[in-house]
Amino acid sequence: MAVTPSTMMPLGTRAPDFELLNVLSGEPLTLQEGAGAQGTLVIFICNHCPFVRHIEDALIEFAWDYQPRGINVIAISANDAAAFPDDRPECMKDRASAKGYPFPYLYDETQAVARAYDAACTPDLFLFDSQFRCVYRGQFDDSRPGNDLPVTGQDLRRACDALFAGNPVDPDQKPSSGCNIKWKSEA
Repeated sequence: MAVTPSTMMPLGTRAPDFELLNVLSGEPLTLQEGAGAQGTLVIFICNHCPFVRHIEDALIEFAWDYQPRGINVIAISANDAAAFPDDRPECMKDRASAKGYPFPYLYDETQAVARAYDAACTPDLFLFDSQFRCVYRGQFDDSRPGNDLPVTGQDLRRACDALFAGNPVDPDQKPSSGCNIKWKSEA
């Protein structure tokens, strides 16, 4: 399987605004509505990616741990659902319901939000502080499918813990990697 690294948004970048369909509620959700008091994790995922499936349970656990403390998670799928039917909104809803996602799962049909974030892969993580400034963009942790390292979310957790403590997040961050976002053809 081809592995694509994240593009690493410049630290300090303001989170691009959006309003996208939350497949779980059937209602639109904006960045501000989904934001946490301490910070917001915007993560690009999809249903079929083995890299996402590899961290999925730990991501859910992360959300249960950190959302009550003020860091909300917003998951977005931007894949071309016509070419990848497992990533259609109804399939997104089924997956999120079956796994018990404690966070909204948004559908970026036009892919404009993924382009605004310069998202490249799934999973692609962007952590913003309470002022919507990027403080972390990188990997969940060092675990990948097949490398036998435990999935802990330690890199993301370390960044969130620094936010809670009022400390700067370490700028030495490793890119995420996974399947490339399935862009619609330009034809």
